[in-house]
Amino acid sequence: MDHVEAEGDTIDEAIANALKILGVERDLATIDILSEGRKGVLGIGARKARVRALLRSGAGDDEETARERAAAPSATPEEVAEAAERGRQVLAEILRLMGLEAAVAIKRGDFPEEVILAIEGDYGGLLIDRGGQALEALQYLVTRIVSGARGRTGVQIEIDAEGYRERRRKGLEDMALRLGEKAKRQRKTVTVDPLSVADRRVVEAALEDDPWLTTKSIGSGAYRRLLIIPEGDRKKKDGPKPPAGRQPPKEEK
Repeated sequence: MDHVEAEGDTIDEAIANALKILGVERDLATIDILSEGRKGVLGIGARKARVRALLRSGAGDDEETARERAAAPSATPEEVAEAAERGRQVLAEILRLMGLEAAVAIKRGDFPEEVILAIEGDYGGLLIDRGGQALEALQYLVTRIVSGARGRTGVQIEIDAEGYRERRRKGLEDMALRLGEKAKRQRKTVTVDPLSVADRRVVEAALEDDPWLTTKSIGSGAYRRLLIIPEGDRKKKDGPKPPAGRQPPKEEK
């Protein structure tokens, strides 16, 4: 699917709905306004705003392309350090312009190319609202500025405040285990709402040791849905028998 049409009460809402369907961010799609919509009088004659969103070239890469990119050489330690310092400076300046004189510390991530910019001080709580949307917006902005200044560095920047990242990880792990059990119990694939690359890694890691489950990303763009697939029946037929004590759960009546 390389284009969609969507409606909303406003043009901005229609655009947001179209991007959600495509699973991409705003800079990866071209927007055509089909109708600006109108409120009408007492609800009479009201009309929704309608837009068409078209994926830009390269935005709809399939999973094979994603795997090829993942296999490409990662950033060097020098590039990671340079991007981290540049990101720290950019984030500190954005916070200053917001009136928040908070310090920013650089921390190591879970992967060599991952950098965590931790906001330290009494202001972090102001940024952790509505599911961390403010932090995600800051993360997107800082990443765009850093990568735009130095080109595609392969460095993944994450922003944290008051331990939100670790709490988010724990919540994702709990969700993954809960949905994994649901998939096995019902013997049906469970679809997870769109997640970022980092969040998908957490969910996949939480389930990777379960021999009765596999995961698969679907969609395009940075935010993709994740499928949790029960594989017990297929493995029992086509593969070696599971060891004692690891039988797949029986379906509830």
